[in-house]
Amino acid sequence: MARPDKAAAVAELTDKFRSSNAAMLTEYRGLTVAQLKTLRRSLGENAQYAVVKNTLTKIAANEAGISTLDDLFAGPTAVAFVTGDPVESAKSLRDFAKENPNLIIKGGVLDGKALTADEIKKLADLESREVLLAKVAGGIKASMAKAAATFQAPLTEFARTADALRAKVEQGGAGTPAPAEAEVAE
Repeated sequence: MARPDKAAAVAELTDKFRSSNAAMLTEYRGLTVAQLKTLRRSLGENAQYAVVKNTLTKIAANEAGISTLDDLFAGPTAVAFVTGDPVESAKSLRDFAKENPNLIIKGGVLDGKALTADEIKKLADLESREVLLAKVAGGIKASMAKAAATFQAPLTEFARTADALRAKVEQGGAGTPAPAEAEVAE
């Protein structure tokens, strides 16, 4: 029978895995308490960085339906549970690891899909969600403007042709029947 404190820890970790958009595993061997505190602050409010016990975390991940992380639970492990933008958290981890080579990004999971350490670094190279959404909105706006111009061109040409015909009729243009003659001819 499992000890109540361990069962509670597994339940809490399972809940964190289920409620997070992403979880990124790191090895923190050689980092000081002050460095870990700095890392936690750099991750911001949308991520919670926790030093975990491998066995309990492995059980919790499996209970949450994540079995792809099993190989990463070796050595001293800490997990960044991300509830906000995973790109920002990946950038924070990458930048901190550049300054502190003792932090090693092992891998993680994003929306149920396993990520390698290299994929987390590629994720960190992406622009933030807000910037990407702004670019998509700009692209849509440009496409709509282009479509409006495309639809406007035939109408403009039609209006020019209609104006030219009207001017010919008003001048008594050659070969163009008057409106009354057109009705009689039909």
